[in-house]
Amino acid sequence: MNKKSIAAAVIVIALLGAAIYGVMYYHRQQNRPLTLYGNVDIRTVNLGFRVGGRLAQLAVDEGDVVHPGQVLAKLDDAPYRNALAQAQANVDSARAKLDLSRSGYRNEEIAQVRSQMAQLQAAFNYADSFYHRQQGAWAKRAISADQLEDALTASNQAKANLQAARDKLQQYLAGNRPQEIASAEADLAQAQAARDQAALDATDTMLAAPSGGTILTRAQEAGSMLGAGDTVFTLSLTRPVWVRAYIDERNLNQAVPGTRIIIRADGLPDKAYHGKIGFVSPTAEFTPKNVETPELRTDLVYRLRIIVTDADDRLRQGMPVTLDFADGQEPTAAQPAGGNVYAR
Repeated sequence: MNKKSIAAAVIVIALLGAAIYGVMYYHRQQNRPLTLYGNVDIRTVNLGFRVGGRLAQLAVDEGDVVHPGQVLAKLDDAPYRNALAQAQANVDSARAKLDLSRSGYRNEEIAQVRSQMAQLQAAFNYADSFYHRQQGAWAKRAISADQLEDALTASNQAKANLQAARDKLQQYLAGNRPQEIASAEADLAQAQAARDQAALDATDTMLAAPSGGTILTRAQEAGSMLGAGDTVFTLSLTRPVWVRAYIDERNLNQAVPGTRIIIRADGLPDKAYHGKIGFVSPTAEFTPKNVETPELRTDLVYRLRIIVTDADDRLRQGMPVTLDFADGQEPTAAQPAGGNVYAR
């Protein structure tokens, strides 16, 4: 074999080797798990009182870790305690009036009306008898017409007084009307609602942490006069821990809710966290400038939310992380593990 044949064979073998290597490299790249970049999501809550007043006490400061239900601050509750006492007195008064309306009139009051009616009955009997005597005298022309008219007027007045007493006795025996009782019941319900609101206002003079987290900002100091809703603290929520990342349309089919993700942080090379995709945005957006990605920043991407299932205190909010798609995918359900997940 001459030198030219040997050189040609070497070239062919080299080309075949390069082609085989290229094919193998291409397949390795195609089969390599997808890697994304993101940040631990920062979620904050502005905390304030639902009522206004003078800030009496602050129990925590910036950087403190708080637990759900922990009291963070208190207002001067003296005005609200006074309002609650007054509202309770109004309830007691309205309840007493309702009981009085339901029970009707006392026996002593009814007896008094009966006695008054007996007196008026006697007065009417006398006036009516006197009138009839005057009629006899008028027939004999022993009295004047004015005297007879006066006797008739006195008899009619006594009769009217007697009828009024009878009506009053009937009212006392029948008790209060249903409409009056209903009105008293409505007054009691209104007083109770005002009392409940006063009690709620008194309770709202204490500011409690809605969930666990870290105090980022302390915006007020003791002695300040606050309006309802004024921010006192800014709370950074620590649970659950989410990671925000972005994926391009070419790889979107790999981002299925429930897909397992391995999470690594540059500052924690010895630790790998695990998570699942909990949310995939249905709409595309331009890549945010603060996201490090090997793709062009002008590409349209879809936002992902990954729920970290084994987070600890070393995984701080805002920390940049690398996300590797794990091989395989766990079965997904209509609701991904880790609770309800919504887009922000």
